[in-house]
Amino acid sequence: MAKRVAVILSGCGVYDGTEVHEASAVLIHLSRAGAKVQMFAPNTDQMHVVNHCDGKPTEEKRNVLQESARIARGDVTDLAKLEVSAFDAIIIPGGFGVAKNLSDWAVKNKDCTVLPYLEKVLKAFHKAGKPMGMCCISPVLAAKILPGCELTVGQDKECEKWPYAQTAGAMKGMGCKHVNTDVEKAHVDVKNKLVTTSAFMCNAPIHNVFDGIGVMVKETLKLA
Repeated sequence: MAKRVAVILSGCGVYDGTEVHEASAVLIHLSRAGAKVQMFAPNTDQMHVVNHCDGKPTEEKRNVLQESARIARGDVTDLAKLEVSAFDAIIIPGGFGVAKNLSDWAVKNKDCTVLPYLEKVLKAFHKAGKPMGMCCISPVLAAKILPGCELTVGQDKECEKWPYAQTAGAMKGMGCKHVNTDVEKAHVDVKNKLVTTSAFMCNAPIHNVFDGIGVMVKETLKLA
């Protein structure tokens, strides 16, 4: 029977929403595996809107659900309607929308809070023993709601290849075990049924990111 997977989006575009290449990779790998996918996003305003040409915030306002529909080709549902019992697994692509719209990590770092309904959903998936897959910055959500979990955002020493390695240190400060993992691989926390991969936390060719997300999807489905 096809696995039923909820994919959570946070807008459209790396600087203020979901990272488009990561979302596409997740959807392609899920399609190839024969999974039945439903996409969700919160029906709320973005923290802000960023001009993706210069990386600067604008005065514009945009809705997370409406922006996520750009990736979902219109087929996206309000996160408030997600029923955990209807799914075997949940996957969350990265992008700054995770840190700005699904949580306030971008502002508060390790003292962040997760969007209340999303926190409720993730805790329910965990309690039900259903796997969660996360890539890029989205493992910060797991770090916040599953103290002591094992995860990866890549490497913990900053360099040109790993420009966001300080995130690993923040996760360690939250009581999690960070496992250094290359971009083409994923880490599986068997106890918590949590699968994570670094994706664009690494300054790597896009095909390497695509392959690492493929491993994350495969391992998540294996646990479902």
